[in-house]
Amino acid sequence: MEEKGLRRRIPHLVTAALLLLGMMITTTGQAEAAPQPLAGTTICSYSPIPPGWVVTRSVGSYRCGGYNEYTITELTTQTSATVCSFSPIPPGWVVTRAAGSYSCAGVAYEYTITKLTTQTSATVCSFSPIPPGWVVTRSVGSYRCTGANEYTITKLTTQTSATVCSFSPIPPGWVVTRAAGSYSCAGVAYEYTITKLTTQTSATVCSFSPIPPGWLVTRTAPSSKCTGADEFTITKA
Repeated sequence: MEEKGLRRRIPHLVTAALLLLGMMITTTGQAEAAPQPLAGTTICSYSPIPPGWVVTRSVGSYRCGGYNEYTITELTTQTSATVCSFSPIPPGWVVTRAAGSYSCAGVAYEYTITKLTTQTSATVCSFSPIPPGWVVTRSVGSYRCTGANEYTITKLTTQTSATVCSFSPIPPGWVVTRAAGSYSCAGVAYEYTITKLTTQTSATVCSFSPIPPGWLVTRTAPSSKCTGADEFTITKA
């Protein structure tokens, strides 16, 4: 009787074992698919830094073969952070201040970086990255940028014309139509008038203007508008 009862229980035991194994496999797969996020991670200075992370501290380390170790932090909901001057600056962030640092072994400075969200104008240090679609409209000396100039940058939204410093990035689809002496752009002598090409099929630009893809230079002539340079007539192909 006991033998018959055991035979009847074996199929149930096998089924239970298979169900348990399936649950273990499912749990393992979920754990592999969703690793725990890192926070305040310490890495060796020669390690790659993931996109969206910044270096907030650097110290000497016996764990990294004589190299420094970095503390890196992920930027998520923050709109401002203090980072070492050699830290990568994520896209959409700018440097708004520089100061001496005791937290960043190997360099003398740390930066305050700020995320551009709804702003259409900002003041940044001259060594800050300039995000795409923004231009430099003013440059002045600054005590906030450790001896470097500071820039006023402006986001081009609905404008079709703007006056910018001659070292400003020129966004795609914009051309330089005039150059003149400037008192607003410390470090250079000139400022440019830039114009957005919209429905035009022909335009007159300074010879040092970028030529957008799909446009051709069809004429060159002397110019009084381009500080001694020639002007080009460009035509959309």
